[in-house]
Parts: sequence; structure tokens; C-alpha cells
Amino acid sequence: METTHYDVFVIGSGIAGQTVAKACIEKGLKVAITDKREFGGTCAIRGCDPKKIMMQFADLLQHTKQLKDLGVKKVPKIKWKAVQKFKSSFTNPVPKSTEKNLSELGIDLYHQSPKFISETEIMVEGKKISADKFVIATGYVPRTLEFEGAEFLKTSDDILNLKKIPKSATFIGSGYVGMEFAYMLSTMGCKVTILEVGAEALSQFDSFLVEKVVKSLKQNGVKFKFNAETISVKKLKKNRRITYKHKGKTKTIKSRMVINTSGRVPAIDLLDLEKANVTADGGGVKVNDFLQSTSNENVYACGDVSSKSLPLTPLSGLQGYIVGLNICFGNKKKFEDPLVPSIVFTHPNLSMVGYSEEEAKNRYKNIKIFKGDASNWYNAEKENADAYAFKIIANERTNEIVGAHLLSSQANETINILATAMNNNMTVDAFKKMIFTYPSYTNDLKSMLKNDD
Repeated sequence: METTHYDVFVIGSGIAGQTVAKACIEKGLKVAITDKREFGGTCAIRGCDPKKIMMQFADLLQHTKQLKDLGVKKVPKIKWKAVQKFKSSFTNPVPKSTEKNLSELGIDLYHQSPKFISETEIMVEGKKISADKFVIATGYVPRTLEFEGAEFLKTSDDILNLKKIPKSATFIGSGYVGMEFAYMLSTMGCKVTILEVGAEALSQFDSFLVEKVVKSLKQNGVKFKFNAETISVKKLKKNRRITYKHKGKTKTIKSRMVINTSGRVPAIDLLDLEKANVTADGGGVKVNDFLQSTSNENVYACGDVSSKSLPLTPLSGLQGYIVGLNICFGNKKKFEDPLVPSIVFTHPNLSMVGYSEEEAKNRYKNIKIFKGDASNWYNAEKENADAYAFKIIANERTNEIVGAHLLSSQANETINILATAMNNNMTVDAFKKMIFTYPSYTNDLKSMLKNDD
């Protein structure tokens, strides 16, 4: 069989893969890229972007519900088909425009998940391909659950393409995806239940604030079952019957949809990495500081699938840039973990940046914790919001802010203010001297830093 050779072959067409491919083609290398799904990646087509477009309608409903009888006479009705059409106006053009852009740059395109057959070769579309460097940028996929009836589970892709809001839905898992879509569907009138195998939701976030998010969702009608192990799902005529164990008892519930939101894992199972001598585990492809495979120097990994990444689009772009640089000029640029804010788009938004309270206590001799419930502050009361809270952490010795956790309708934006302060090693005193617009959620940050525990 004839072999086609490239200088660089990229697997995955999301922001990480595209960034590498473009950097390498600009340096005159022969480059190809492949994807088993539509070109453009998760975020632009079936992740962050379409999710936020749709969720803003839930936010509108939630806000008007809070203000009903305070000036809002009637809560509006949402035309779901129109919402889907609007969302699709963003997502539908992405694959074609991505392919057009890459092709015009001179990058060859393939449309299949490849399989490694050696350390320097793959098979894709029935063709044998060799390359000096391979880049794995395949991202994440939903975790596979194994129990009777697991084939009836839906994923976030299905929610993003719903033709209508279901009467009821059960989510298995209370991470980012489960909590966000549970909020969206419940606000739209769906009866939502969340089954969580652990003892709490959003385990990576501060429990003081998470408890308030859970309480807010409960007020929205969401039912939570913690320490609940799903045993099976059975397809009925209209509904699905979910059997689960809870507090030592076997129980069942019925709902129109059952959605797997138990988490996402690196998309590596189809690649036959062992034939390429590429080491990987549940955290992704094992890479060194240059984002190069620790076991095969011909392979790099970037974005979510890298062992040195978090599932965040800005980080994927940064890693793609670094890999492109290192391939073109030799390993000259190391990846250093930047300060990365995280956000859960529930209502209110839950955000964090820097250290948790536990991490800060382990790292510093003494810390200061600024913590409080701000639901009686002006910005919450003017929205008739029932939840507004914070926890900000400072190193007592230097008085520098080292961690921040916010819960508010504007936490997705105000966390960036604190991230900027932390990136510039700003002290609590220096931050409090800043002048911001008033009244604003940003200005509230100064009030949060007045009293520590």
C-alpha cells in the first residue's frame, strides 16, 4: 500500500488542533488534519457557544419570574423552535467555514478517526499515512456508563438539539453539564431530577456556595438524589424507568429523557495509542512540559486530551499555540499553568479562580477568609434574587488575594476582575483603593473584602 507522508498530522479540528495546523502551515510544513465529526470542535458546534445562546432564554425567564408583580405583568413564552433556529444560525456555518479556511491555507483534510499502526504511521480513510510529528487534539467525550439500558441514555448533544422541551428529564451526574442543563430545562417547565452517585454536586467548587446553588435549583423545582447509584434504565412507551439505589433501598422514577451527565473523558479509545507507544490514562495523553508525549517524541497532545490541561477553550488555544511553536522551532516553549477562572452557568452563576480554602490552607501558613451571604445587598435585592454570596481568600503574610469564589447573576464577569487582580499580585488593600462604577457587582467586590473570618 502506498504511503502518504506529512511533516505534521493533526488529529482533531477544535481550537487546539486548528491552532497547531495553522502555525505549522505558515512555516512551510506539509500539514494534514482529520476529525471523526464535523470540523470546528466541541465548543463552537456542540458545547460552550450553542449552550450559552440557548441558556440566555432561560436567564430571561428566570429574571422575569423574579420581577413578576414588581413591574413585570406576565412572564413571556419562549418559542423553542425559534430558539433552535437562532442557535443553528451560529453552529451550522462552522464546519463548512472551518474546512474552507483550512483548505485555503493548503492543509489537507480527512474525515475519520485514525488508528495508529506504528510510532510514525496511521491508517485513515483506508489510506496509510506517515508523519514526522503527530498532534493529538481530540478533546473529551461523554463518559460511558455500563448498566442495563445504558443505550437509552442521551447526552448534552441531544439537549442542544431538542425539538421541544420534554415534560420530564433525569440527569445522571451533577457536574457542570448536568447542573447547567438542569437549570435550563427546569426554567423552561421541565420536571427535572438529578441522580448523583456522590454526596454533593459540583464537588470541585466551594461547598458554601454550591449549597446555595442547589437550594436555588430546588426552588426551581429540581429534585436531587445524592448517594444514588443508577442500576438500570428501561424503555417504556413514552417514558424511561430509572432504577437506582438510595439509602440502602432500590427505587424507581419515570421521565421522558435520561441524560448522561456523569462527566467527560479524553477521546482516545479509537486511536490505538498502544501501537504508537503513546502512554495515556484517565487524565489524557501523558505529556512533558513541552506538551510532547513522554513515551513517543514524535507525538504531541494539546487541549482537553492533554494530561496538562483543563477542559477550557482558552487553555486549548494556548496549548495549541505552544505545540505549534515547539514543532516549528524545536522544544523552546514550556507550558506553564496559567491562572484560569472557571464558571458554571446556573442561575446564579457560580465562579471560581485560584485556590480553594483547603488548598490555600495547605499552601500558606496563615490565610484570611472573606466570606458572606450578600442576598440582602442592593444588587441582589434590586433583582429580587434569592442567592448572592462569596468567599475570597488572601495570604495573611503578603495580604495578596489567592483565591476567589463568587455566586451571583454576574459572577461570570466579576470573577475576571479578581483574576486580573491575582495575576498582578494585588493585595487586598490595593484592590479596595480601586474605583469602579456604582452601583455594580464589581464595586461589591470591595465590600466583600472588608471583614474576614
